[in-house]
Amino acid sequence: MITSHDQSTVEDGKPPQYADTEAQLSSEGGNVYSVISCVQRALRRAGHREAATEFSAAARSAQSYDEVLQLAMRTVVVT
Repeated sequence: MITSHDQSTVEDGKPPQYADTEAQLSSEGGNVYSVISCVQRALRRAGHREAATEFSAAARSAQSYDEVLQLAMRTVVVT
C-alpha cells in the first residue's frame, strides 16, 4: 500500500517500490497535478493499475509539493 505519510525517505538508499517503472518528471514543469498524472500514467503503462490508483490517492492527501515528490521517488524511478 502506498501512503503519503510513509516514514521512509529517498535518502534511505532503498529502491523505489516499483523499480521497473520510470516516470520522467523533468518535463512536467513543476505543476503538482502534472507530477501526479505522470507517475500515475507510468504505473498504468507498466501494468500496475491498482498502484496507480493508490499513488494518486496518497499524493492528493499529501501536505506539500515536496511530500508528493518524495512519494513519487519512493514509488517509481524518477528521471
